[in-house]
Amino acid sequence: MTCNVICSSRTGNTALLAETVWETARELGWECAGPEKPRESGREDGDLIFAGFWTDKGDCSEEMASFLEGLEGKRVFLFGTAGFGGSQEYYERVLGRVKAHLAPSNRLAGTFMCQGKMPEAVGARFEAGLRQEPENEALKARLENFRQAMAHPDRRDLEALREAVKQALSAVSRS
Repeated sequence: MTCNVICSSRTGNTALLAETVWETARELGWECAGPEKPRESGREDGDLIFAGFWTDKGDCSEEMASFLEGLEGKRVFLFGTAGFGGSQEYYERVLGRVKAHLAPSNRLAGTFMCQGKMPEAVGARFEAGLRQEPENEALKARLENFRQAMAHPDRRDLEALREAVKQALSAVSRS
C-alpha cells in the first residue's frame, strides 16, 4: 500500500507532525512518499494522502486549501497544528473549515490536531499590549495560551498522532 505526506508548515510544528506520520507509515510497511510541500508535490496518487496544515485565521493556509481543492476521489487524512486553542471544540471548528476544501468525491480517512508553538514575536505583542492595558483579561488569556503552546507539539501529541495514523492505515488496509 502507498501513501503520500503533503505538508504546509510555517514554523516547523506541522513539519514535525509530517515526519511522525511518514515514520509511522514506514514502520507499518507502507511505501510512503514525502513529506513534501503542496505546490511541489504532484503526488496525488496512492492509497492515502496525509495532508498537514498550520492554522491560518481558523482555516488552513491558501497553499493547502488550493491543494485540497484539487483532489478528486482520494482518501485523505487531515492533520494540523494551531497556536491558539488547545480545546477539542476549537480544533473541530478548524477541521470543519479545512474539510470544506475537499470535493465530495474524496473520503476522509481521519483527522488529528494539536497545539503548536508560536513565533516569539506573537508573545512579545501580547506582552506589549499588557504593558499598555494591564487589566485586559483577553490579552492575559492570550499570553497564557502562548506560554502553554511553547511546549507543543510534545511527546503526548506525537503519540496521539501515531495512534490516529495507525488506525487510519489499518482501516485503509482492510478496505
